[in-house]
Amino acid sequence: MKDPNILLLIAVGVVVLLAVFVVIALARLSRLAASHTELQKQIKDAEQTQNQSQILRAEVAEVRNALENMASHVQQLRERTQELAQLQDNIKEADPQARLYSRAVKMIELGAPMDEVMQECELPRAEAELLFSLHGKSTS
Repeated sequence: MKDPNILLLIAVGVVVLLAVFVVIALARLSRLAASHTELQKQIKDAEQTQNQSQILRAEVAEVRNALENMASHVQQLRERTQELAQLQDNIKEADPQARLYSRAVKMIELGAPMDEVMQECELPRAEAELLFSLHGKSTS
């Protein structure tokens, strides 16, 4: 028969090996649990980032639409401004009195004295004084 001490040593060896395997298995399980927790956190962060990205895309689309609408309005305003400028030019050309006032304003802006403006544009003193006061020039 076999020696009971040998059998006891074998049993102890098997128990020790099993204990080592259990410790190794627990250590691996602990690392896997930590990895699993980290992966879950990364997935949650990625989902939050994706949600934020979708929100930002929607906001960018809103801003883009608003800018396109503003550009359209600006273009319409430009066209309307050009139409009004052309209409104003047409009125100035059609009305000889308006041409005289326009000429008087240009002379005032260039620094012409009141007497010269009155004479060249055939304006009464009161109208010349009004034009000078409107365009920031003194009446002296």
